This record gives sequence, structure tokens and C-alpha cells, in this order.
Amino acid sequence: MYVGRDMTKLDMIAKNEWKDSELAYFHQSFQQIAPYLNEEGTTIHREIIQEIEARGGLSRDEASWAKGTTPKAD
Repeated sequence: MYVGRDMTKLDMIAKNEWKDSELAYFHQSFQQIAPYLNEEGTTIHREIIQEIEARGGLSRDEASWAKGTTPKAD
């Protein structure tokens, strides 16, 4: 579950200052509502994608053939 700043606060901050968890959460949210976004929403989603790409993508914390997982304490 996402626990962090909401879009009202993040809208006033440059995307390069967002945490990875914020980028991941809002990217997924915008993906789900993409057909309903207006021009402004599409622009924000594109900026989020560009920031994720600039950071080299998001780390994945799930198991794959190449790596396993380790438990993380919250």
C-alpha cells in the first residue's frame, strides 16, 4: 500500500525530487486511468515516465530466474 505525499503536494515539486515509490504509485495509477486523461493528465503521466527512464527504471523487488527475494522489515 502506498504511504506518501499526495498529488496535491507532489504537483508543486519537480519530478526529480519525487521518491521512487511515489513515481511507481502514480505511474501505475495513471496507467489505469489513461483512456480518461485529459491533455494535462497525459502531460503529467509523460513527465513521470520520463523521470523513471532518467533514473534508469524502477527497481523490482520480486523474484525472477536471475535473482531471488529477501524479506524486508517494514
